[in-house]
Amino acid sequence: MTLTATAPARTTRPPAPLRRRLARLSPYAYVAPFFTLFAAFGLFPLLYTAYVSLYRVELQTPGQMEWRGLGNYTALFGDEYFWTALRNTFAIGVISTVPQLMMALGLAHLLNYKLRGRTLFRVTMLLPYATSVAAATLVFAQLFGRDFGLINYLLGLVGIHPVDWQSGTVASQIAVSTIVTWRWTGYNALIYLAGMQSIPADLYEAAELDGASRWRQFLHVTLPGLRPTILFTIVVSTIGATQLFGEPLLFEGSVSGGISHQYQTLGLYMYEQGWGFFHLGRAAAVAWVMFLLIVLLVLVNTALARRRSGKETKR
Repeated sequence: MTLTATAPARTTRPPAPLRRRLARLSPYAYVAPFFTLFAAFGLFPLLYTAYVSLYRVELQTPGQMEWRGLGNYTALFGDEYFWTALRNTFAIGVISTVPQLMMALGLAHLLNYKLRGRTLFRVTMLLPYATSVAAATLVFAQLFGRDFGLINYLLGLVGIHPVDWQSGTVASQIAVSTIVTWRWTGYNALIYLAGMQSIPADLYEAAELDGASRWRQFLHVTLPGLRPTILFTIVVSTIGATQLFGEPLLFEGSVSGGISHQYQTLGLYMYEQGWGFFHLGRAAAVAWVMFLLIVLLVLVNTALARRRSGKETKR
């Protein structure tokens, strides 16, 4: 019996021009899944919502569509409750965003120094963000209760009469803003902390050699270095404030945002139009107004930041 050696099988490789073509197309193949999902679940719903906003569509009969053109938008701008929701959204956004970012900046500045248990503090910062919106809002609704709430009990200890946090306009907006501030302050603080740690230590050493105090180092070294991060948090907080929905909905359990719509946001107003009054066309119009409002606010924030940066560069 004789053994014959067999030559190894040769693997066929594609021609060189084909390999070069595949190499050029491979990056597009890698990013294709993202753009496919974005087109299916992001771009198409956005465009279809714009299409529906031009028709009269009822929730009971979504297949029957009647052309209205800009009628949904004109009816929307003629509704006083829309302007009330717009004012409430702006007020709650300002009341929640400004203190939230200021406290987050201060907490990040403290955590940036060498403290004992820094890791524990950083984990604690994320606990409110990880808490369910429903759970947090229900707890705060009890805290802001008129008759048996802890907040009114503490106010009574210093001689202040009980506040009706759910019926008053300013009081209810402050209560909802408190929930938003509690949930997002730690999240923004960690973002600021990451930005602070990316600032070169040489700048702080040079400022310390020049005799600058920690406060002046914060003003002239930390804040300029955090400008892009601050702009990012302002933009994200603006978007979140415009889309605010869960906290005001669960605060009293009503889509009307109180008896007199005193804390009804644009998100609640859109939900009320679509699933309360069954006007899907008008709800789609509200969604597109919110989208355009977000784009406008982001552009304004970016323009103001660039203008200020340009002035400081000229100096």
